[in-house]
Amino acid sequence: MKRFLLLTIVVAAIFAILHFGLADALTLDALKARQAEFEALRAADPWRMLALFFLIYVAVTALSIPGAAILTLAAGALFGLLAGTILVSFASSIGATLAFLTARFIARGPVQARFGQRLQAIDDGIAKDGAFYLFTLRLVPVFPFFLVNLLMGLTGIRTRTFYWVSQVGMLAGTIVYVNAGTELGRIDALSDIVSPTLLLSFALLGIFPWIARWIVARVRAARVYAAYRKPRRFDRNLIVIGAGAAGLVTAYIAAAVKAKVTLIEAREMGGDCLNTGCVPSKALIRSAGLAAEMRQAHRFGIMPGGEPTVDFPALMARIRAAIATIAPHDSVERYTGLGVDVIEGRATIVDPWTVSIAQNDGTSRTLTTRAIVIAAGAAPAIPEIPGLDAVPYLTSETLWDAMSRRDRPPERLLVLGGGPIGCELSQAFARLGSQVTQVEMADSILAREDADVSALIAEALRSDGVTLLTGHRAKAIDHGRLTTDSASGETIIPFDDILIATGRAARLTGYGLEALGIETGKAVITNAWLETLYPNIYAAGDVAGPYQFTHAASHQAWYAAVNALFGRFRRFKVDYRVLPAATFTDPEVARVGINEREASEQGIAHEITRYPLSRLDRAVTDGATTGFVKILTPPGKDRILGATIVGAHAGDMLAEITLAMRHNLGLGKILGTIHSYPTRSEANKMAAGEWRRAHAPQWAMRWLERYHGWMRG
Repeated sequence: MKRFLLLTIVVAAIFAILHFGLADALTLDALKARQAEFEALRAADPWRMLALFFLIYVAVTALSIPGAAILTLAAGALFGLLAGTILVSFASSIGATLAFLTARFIARGPVQARFGQRLQAIDDGIAKDGAFYLFTLRLVPVFPFFLVNLLMGLTGIRTRTFYWVSQVGMLAGTIVYVNAGTELGRIDALSDIVSPTLLLSFALLGIFPWIARWIVARVRAARVYAAYRKPRRFDRNLIVIGAGAAGLVTAYIAAAVKAKVTLIEAREMGGDCLNTGCVPSKALIRSAGLAAEMRQAHRFGIMPGGEPTVDFPALMARIRAAIATIAPHDSVERYTGLGVDVIEGRATIVDPWTVSIAQNDGTSRTLTTRAIVIAAGAAPAIPEIPGLDAVPYLTSETLWDAMSRRDRPPERLLVLGGGPIGCELSQAFARLGSQVTQVEMADSILAREDADVSALIAEALRSDGVTLLTGHRAKAIDHGRLTTDSASGETIIPFDDILIATGRAARLTGYGLEALGIETGKAVITNAWLETLYPNIYAAGDVAGPYQFTHAASHQAWYAAVNALFGRFRRFKVDYRVLPAATFTDPEVARVGINEREASEQGIAHEITRYPLSRLDRAVTDGATTGFVKILTPPGKDRILGATIVGAHAGDMLAEITLAMRHNLGLGKILGTIHSYPTRSEANKMAAGEWRRAHAPQWAMRWLERYHGWMRG
């Protein structure tokens, strides 16, 4: 009832001000029109005028009514720079605090009751650095001050802290506005506006946010570095920890611009992608795909078909050969030749500029550096399942060594996880002859994809012999059997081997993050420039997230390298707007931008253009007609919001759409591009044609029909 009563009073006061036209007085024109009258009142009774002005200013800011800026100019015009600044500084701070308390009393309780869990992280941040955050907002007025007052009232920041930080933070801006007001007070004609002093005042208003940002950055940097002593000279310009995709690209860029860079890797060069991820899995998928084609040879007029013989040791040797062929691209020798100092060992960040290295040969060394890029990658995430530790489970990392010691594929393979890794490996081993059971806790596999995509891939897996169990939660493992819970009850699944494919987790321990207090969640926490808590320490790739793709890691690496080396002159925010992704099942799934599910969840208006590959000539000749191209566009426009392609070579086909999105080219440009015939890329042009036909102006078509009829006589 008290909240309701206070809210009623506030609303009534605002309504009265608006209804009686009092807000019209808070305009620049009104101030100029009545300037002489106000000055006369001030001259007649300066103290009463000052008190009245003070109360009006407090009321306006307390009620969050637009017009505080005009009042600040008026203070300069009526009372001068010194008195006006003092008057506005206290009035604005008191009014802001009243608005803050009002918002807290009326809304904090209900908001916390409904969104308390979601707001916990914000409250934790405010409790830790609330004064600093508020000071930043006051210095850099990106948001209107009245909005800051109201939103801060929903947090747990102390009232005393809010008041003094507001008064100090708004002081510089107050001085600039009041000074501008002193010039406005002497304007008699339009020509007075171009006076040098007035121009300087507004120039200060324009550049002040940039100066404030620089000051805030310097203050924050001094704060986080206060406990450490910065070296006067550095051994390196950049040290990169981890030689996976992100680390290799970062080191390459640094060496290319002649920086002195050291790359540290404790294990194999090339990281997970080369040694245990992309390369071996795609080599396995190709062999498994050939086995599937051999079973279906009769469809192409080739006899005999039947069951192929899998020489598993030879297959694994081929995978190792593929790795060995690509490995020189990522080798120590190549990067040393490029000018990178490569050290094989384990790195520990001692302080923001010092890295200690325990080298693989048993020796150790310490290097100082201006900047550090953390590219430590990720490792398989292992779920907590009772009994799992008692079995020799496989992961995407340990799978390859284990399979290299065998003469045949697993007899009964259980795969936990329905993401891209789980689906790719389930299908591959099923095609090689394993009895594969895939278990996914969610109701569908590939949960990030649209429902029709997930359903199509599920059908493909089942047609290859995978027993797919969705909606099943792993409960326990005992003596080679997994027990799951589902809506239909418990299921017991026997297995010879179990592969854990439930995702990957960033590597966050073992190299000094904890000692330095660098914040982590599911990944190392970075800002838009990939900076960590320390502005000279960056993170890129899987360890930083949010995307665990090799190409995303390489993309981030450019930003990390350039910002680390040249950030004092120019920094670049990471651009994730057009980031493609592919899952290499058969058929493949590739997408870029938003899909249909995401557009619906986010309330984005869209149209869908769909072209089935069964109508594509090249797909027909290849006997691979399963799939489609699905493109999202705004209603009535050909700008591409996102696309999903399902089909053979979908990942390759997506490149054209990715390029179009990156450079703001619509479907009309794709339609107007000549495509070789017959190729799979024509599917993109055909989809663009479908969009064009659906949006052809019907009135124009009717007139054209009449015109051609008239031409025939």
